[in-house]
Amino acid sequence: MLIGLVGKPSVGKSTFFKAATLAEIEIASYPFTTIKANHGVGYVKVDCIDKEFDAQCNPNHGFCINHQRFVPIDLMDVAGLVEGASEGKGLGNQFLDDLRQADVFIHIVDASGKTDAEGKPTEGYDPCKDVKMLDKELDNWYYNILMKVWKTFARKTEMEKSKFSEAVATQFSGLKVDENQVKDVLLKIDFPERPSTWSDEQVFEFASALRKKSKPMIIAANKCDIEGAKENIKKMQDSFPDYLIYPCSADAELALRQAAKSEVIEYIPGEKDFKIINAEAKQKMALEKIKKNVLDEFNGTGVQEILNLAIFDLLKYIAVFPASANKLADSKGNVLPDCFLMPPNSTALDFAFALHTDFGKNFIKAIDARTKRALGKDYELKHRDAMEIVTR
Repeated sequence: MLIGLVGKPSVGKSTFFKAATLAEIEIASYPFTTIKANHGVGYVKVDCIDKEFDAQCNPNHGFCINHQRFVPIDLMDVAGLVEGASEGKGLGNQFLDDLRQADVFIHIVDASGKTDAEGKPTEGYDPCKDVKMLDKELDNWYYNILMKVWKTFARKTEMEKSKFSEAVATQFSGLKVDENQVKDVLLKIDFPERPSTWSDEQVFEFASALRKKSKPMIIAANKCDIEGAKENIKKMQDSFPDYLIYPCSADAELALRQAAKSEVIEYIPGEKDFKIINAEAKQKMALEKIKKNVLDEFNGTGVQEILNLAIFDLLKYIAVFPASANKLADSKGNVLPDCFLMPPNSTALDFAFALHTDFGKNFIKAIDARTKRALGKDYELKHRDAMEIVTR
């Protein structure tokens, strides 16, 4: 799956992206530093099962620190969004086109209120305005796509008695909208059965609901340690109860990850502490400031937690380990080399196909590596399951 980082210019999207990926990108405090979307590999953190088997894993992809498994995911940082983007203002057309393939959004907001609507330095700005602005632009994006064809589209589905949900999914296929998502939205809004009778306001409400269903979003309240941020975060949480709003400091996370990479500290992303190994006096002062103002105050920098929340809470993916009850290593001797992120409601058969098409086609049963219990093809996978696929 693909996570899209969104938000107005100069709120810390690129810093968040670099902290999550340690990719070399340009970071500056002026609008539109990012022109073309940056793509990189981030990671979600899972309690590795190796400890349960008294072993140490050797991941083919990602890494494992102290039995904390980091599983790779795709991350995309797009150009900053300004009001009117859905009508082409700023880099709006490019911004929206880049976002088509994202499965989930992380909206990065400057919680300190020190950047205005265009990303320029200011004081006392209300970040709630940014949440409203982005919602409006994304809703208009979906609405505009629908309205281009609506008049003929709605009547045609009625005349031909074709499935409206299927037709809408086809219209939005470029945005990874599926028919089940459309059906879920139609059940909730309870509009007249004939779409041709819907008002423009109802079409907009439908488009908005479909956007929220197909592109769920978490709000990263960035710069949480700067003066005024805590009050603004509380205000956002009160104003937008339907959104998960999580405090973070991308600057602090980037500093800690770079320090860990340089072996100045030992640090596991997502933890609320670190161990100093070899730091000079100035480095110690900077690290102690991060510890006091961010880690102690907010129980971590929030960056890793937000990535995990996006994948496991919003998209409801689960992590599944291929593992034999009698043997944890592959043919090369690597212990638990793989960890798969599977969509919600996935079955043992789905997992077999994810491993290899032939495993799915020749599926006989799955075996739970912990209990050695045989499982049928319809067994619904659980988070951190470990299983072997038996084929004929």
